[in-house]
Amino acid sequence: QVQLVESGGGLVQAGGSLRLSCAASGRTFSSYVMAWFRQAPGKEREFVAAISWSGRNTYYSDSVKGRFTISRDNARNMVYLQMNSLKPEDTAVYYCAARGSLNDVTTTSGYPYWGQGTQVTVSS
Repeated sequence: QVQLVESGGGLVQAGGSLRLSCAASGRTFSSYVMAWFRQAPGKEREFVAAISWSGRNTYYSDSVKGRFTISRDNARNMVYLQMNSLKPEDTAVYYCAARGSLNDVTTTSGYPYWGQGTQVTVSS
């Protein structure tokens, strides 16, 4: 089992950058595929990015590809989301999530572990 705590959200102007962090508890962090999802008001939670156990493989939604970068530090039990060139449509609560397998990483149903979320607001 793993517990996840996100941080780093805030208010930023369009074109700016933010770096989200997710701290994970437990000794087996490196055995989890990690991901970021987001949920805007009135919308379903959507996939943003995922990273494999070692960090060798990364996956992105089309809407953030080229602007966001996911990374992890297994020695520190941390996963990060570097967000550049932010747009107002990136405004959402961002959630960190963990799962055991790489099968279909874009679906929320496959993730048993979730953080509480951190708010990101991008002003125009």
